[in-house]
Amino acid sequence: MTEKQISSPPPQADEPADALAASLISEVFISEQLARDLIGKSLPKGMQISHFSVLNLLAHLNVERSPAELAEAFHVTRGAMTNTLSRLEWAGHVHIRPDWDDARRKFVAISPAGRAARDAALASFMPRIADVVRDVGADRVRAALPVLRMLRKQLEETLRQTPR
Repeated sequence: MTEKQISSPPPQADEPADALAASLISEVFISEQLARDLIGKSLPKGMQISHFSVLNLLAHLNVERSPAELAEAFHVTRGAMTNTLSRLEWAGHVHIRPDWDDARRKFVAISPAGRAARDAALASFMPRIADVVRDVGADRVRAALPVLRMLRKQLEETLRQTPR
């Protein structure tokens, strides 16, 4: 598909706030879906995006996290995170240990095999993402990042304030 086929019409300067918000969220949703598809097709056999995401966070933080902390970080239920962690543990990608001070809690750490799997996943799709950045233009991407970060922070704050 070309950009014209998947993009909303460009926003106008006098566009009402609701229409601008609809255009923004439409572009974010479409971009997110396309990025997930590109990454998902590039991941090593058997690895899902949720698995890569958890491994990537654990590798980046380089400290243990509880399953509840991971569920909160990814805005998923504890049950969904438990399922993902079970699959990662079965594959040998994470170590799950009890909290020595509170036996009801557990801690999760990335294993050496998990770090290698995460690195292999990154190597499989980063060239394609780098091509996209090159085609869009590094300066444009750099200029977009602060706006996207601000949008993410606003959405997180709004979600925190929204009753379930």
